[in-house]
Amino acid sequence: MNVLALRHLVRLSGIAGLALLPLTGWGSAWQVSVDEQNGLPSVTRGGGPVMQAKFDFWAGNWSWTGFQTEFKVNGPYHYTLRGKNKELDFDLAADIRKEQAQTLTWAIDLDAHSRQAGVMGGGMVFQFDPAQIAGDMGAPQLLPDNRGWWWGKADQGRRIEMRFDPPLAKVYFERGNPSELRAFLYKDPINAGKQQIRAVLNVTGDIDLGPTPTERFGLADPASWPDDQLDWRTSPVDLSFLNAAEKPAGKRGFVKAVGEQLMFADNTPVRFWGTNLSAYSLFKTPDEEIRQQAKRLSALGFNLVRLHHHDSPWVNPNVFGDGTLVSDTQQLGTESLRKLDLWIKALKDEGVYIWLDMHVQRALTANDSIDDFKELAKGEARIDLKGYAYVNSSIQQAMKRFAEQYLTHVNAYTGLAYKDDPAIAAVLITNENDLTQHYGNALMPNKDVPRHSERYMAAAKAFAKQYDLPADLTWRAWEHGPSKLFLNELEHRFNADMIAHLRTVGVKVPIATTSTWGGNGLSALPALTAGDVIDAHSYGAIGQLEKNPLTSDGMIDWIAAAQVVGKPLTVTEWNAEPFPLPDRHALPLYVAGTAAHQGWDAMLQYAYSQQAFNPGWRTADNWHAYNDPAMLATLPAAALLYRRADVKPATTHYVFAPTPATLYNQEITPRNSPLLRTAMEKGQLQIALPQTPELPWLRPADIAADAQVLRDPGQSLLAADASESVTDTGELKRNWQLGIYTIDTALTQAASGWLGGRKINLGAIQVETRTPYASVVVQSLDGKPLGVSRDLLLSLGTRAMPKADDKTPFNVEPLEGSLTIKAPAGLQLFARDAQAQLKALPAAYKDGHYTITFDNRYMSNWLFLK
Repeated sequence: MNVLALRHLVRLSGIAGLALLPLTGWGSAWQVSVDEQNGLPSVTRGGGPVMQAKFDFWAGNWSWTGFQTEFKVNGPYHYTLRGKNKELDFDLAADIRKEQAQTLTWAIDLDAHSRQAGVMGGGMVFQFDPAQIAGDMGAPQLLPDNRGWWWGKADQGRRIEMRFDPPLAKVYFERGNPSELRAFLYKDPINAGKQQIRAVLNVTGDIDLGPTPTERFGLADPASWPDDQLDWRTSPVDLSFLNAAEKPAGKRGFVKAVGEQLMFADNTPVRFWGTNLSAYSLFKTPDEEIRQQAKRLSALGFNLVRLHHHDSPWVNPNVFGDGTLVSDTQQLGTESLRKLDLWIKALKDEGVYIWLDMHVQRALTANDSIDDFKELAKGEARIDLKGYAYVNSSIQQAMKRFAEQYLTHVNAYTGLAYKDDPAIAAVLITNENDLTQHYGNALMPNKDVPRHSERYMAAAKAFAKQYDLPADLTWRAWEHGPSKLFLNELEHRFNADMIAHLRTVGVKVPIATTSTWGGNGLSALPALTAGDVIDAHSYGAIGQLEKNPLTSDGMIDWIAAAQVVGKPLTVTEWNAEPFPLPDRHALPLYVAGTAAHQGWDAMLQYAYSQQAFNPGWRTADNWHAYNDPAMLATLPAAALLYRRADVKPATTHYVFAPTPATLYNQEITPRNSPLLRTAMEKGQLQIALPQTPELPWLRPADIAADAQVLRDPGQSLLAADASESVTDTGELKRNWQLGIYTIDTALTQAASGWLGGRKINLGAIQVETRTPYASVVVQSLDGKPLGVSRDLLLSLGTRAMPKADDKTPFNVEPLEGSLTIKAPAGLQLFARDAQAQLKALPAAYKDGHYTITFDNRYMSNWLFLK
């Protein structure tokens, strides 16, 4: 019997022939490993970080200096680190080893090339999770004589100690803050010369010393893997049939928000699976490639595309034209608008809808007639409007002028103004620009923007007086309490005014205000309810499948915490970083499966591309999914299962209904709330915002009669010793201890994660791989259940690594193992090559099952059994 292999890959060090380390799960309780970004120790609990470290060095007056590092895995538990600080003129080299079962050592060589006086110095900064300080671990303690620190509680036997020999220049807590400890290698002055420091980290109790990601995924040389066969102009699969009934987009009328659901004007419900076209892709792509990419996007299964970073100053040209020629942002560039027109027309023709942002990162100039421009510019030529827009009416007017120009512009190819085109599905007022957590602080009296601070403080004083709140607390944007009431009020005023203007201009589709993002807690949600939808952004890191919800938050939890009773939920950005994560192929399946179960309404990956679609040289990047064989391995499969509703919606409904005191007086996020993490593992999670006297515009939630109302954010809905969760429908299972996620439905069956050495049995398939980490998906394309379907799509994901300097094509890790599929007799296995030609492949058939063996003889991320 002949056999197959596949294409895939991930960024690891170039070491061949080393044995795979034991697959210690990051979902295990406590673990210390070496961070591959900087060579310093990192502590996790249940897959979530509880102690992280970094290098920081400062010149005079705390002026931060860059420290470039290069990390290499030499072998199991043996690493080297090289670092260079150009400003302070020194080099660092470290040899890092696991010398004993519970000991890591750093042999550090410092080489200062010249004397540096009047500097602050620097070294290692250790950041501890405040929740662990208040809970299981207590506060970290300093060792005497600048020799290091230790962390733990004697009564639990769990302890981590970091000891330096000889003693360091200085070890102290930053401003008495027990969650940040600084261990200075240098202080003023830095004398020229060499010195050696030995650092030893010891752990005791139930803490493991674990491998780095590179070691876990396999110490192979990616250069030995085959190149990907991905053609960036055509799609490896054709899911355009999902959009056939919508050609041209908008034929059912304008999108509308009806309760918690998005619908077309004819009351047909709609669910959007989307992505982002950003920056240079919008304006520098040739016309013929715009049309070609629109077809490809439809074939990949997308039905919504957000046009993003159209106004950002680092993009040239942008929507305002050539940045070297224009001196303000009051006029839109003719050629730039033509490019956007063509994108909209091409996508519309393929049944793909468009999301428009009114503001992303627009940089206002001195010629834009902005009040008090100079105090914001501080000598620079341009200013960022975020935060300031909420108290500066001239910035608000500039935003309104742009929105009116943009939305009333008549598309040269459709003959419709953007506001009148039902292919435009939604608009966003301002991107990642909230007061409630991020940009309220920009208006504080100590930020040297006196006129803006004056307006802010006057508004805070008036609000405090109106509702009899303590005036000295109401303006303090960085604290919970009365300030969160005021910040929501101020943000809501802006939102209501901007929405009224957009409606006057003629916008008919749902409007999002800004997004909940970047660690926003639940207290950021009330102001967002001014919009027709709640929008969220969420970015994860490595190991999302291994996040233990009893102790640790994942990117999915932050999305779930944004689902407000009575409002549709859109997610205009989701991804994981830093690029290229070895497990990124698992993310689309996890996102799509959860979104379908939770009832989320629009999911947009960020991003399809930020670079122009031009023939020739191409680069790999986290913001270019279009040429990434790891992401594209499973993005179409995710689109199919989500849009076709293969995963049933939850039957159990949990509603977290905090009181006003709970919501505004304390920080509640997935990071510190077991309820927000555990409820969505079982049923649907929603947030009911309470009626709040100080915010009369906040409508009380209409909670469904069958909902289970929960009040305590500290409550867990999983057993204390749980190692996996199964949704109430039984279709989704995640074992965080093993790091495995499965989907088992009639039309889609998938296994993803640490599959190596295990046998996974689902309804109609059996997966066995020797590749440590992989994704395997089998789907019906004819709408008939697996087992009887005669048209199947097989999607296969493994690691994908760009070549040196992020060049393409990628190297892709071959999948090794077998896949057994129950299906009728008489089917043939095919792969589609880069030229879209089908190549027949062998598959054994016995007792109603096909067996496909993967062993490097043929490579493709996508196979077809039909």
